Amino acid sequence: MENIIKRVLLTEKGSRLAALNKYFLEVDTKATKPQIRQAVEATFGVHVLSVRTANMKGGLRTIRGTRRQETESTWKRAIVTVKAGERIETL
Repeated sequence: MENIIKRVLLTEKGSRLAALNKYFLEVDTKATKPQIRQAVEATFGVHVLSVRTANMKGGLRTIRGTRRQETESTWKRAIVTVKAGERIETL
């Protein structure tokens, strides 16, 4: 169960959804929804109501000043809804 949650994502959309008790997390690409639920409840001490996941495809990034391009890696995002009145501390 360790290393399932990589980090809490701090974005504009995430901060809007935090008011609705929903939080963005970057998770391991092989993690399942039940594993993410258990990891969030154990790590942050909150009650998880639902977990939604999305595989974010890595794209091409042009390196400034050159013609060379790199490929960004693919990663997985989870949107976790927690019980009303509970929070995931981001800092």
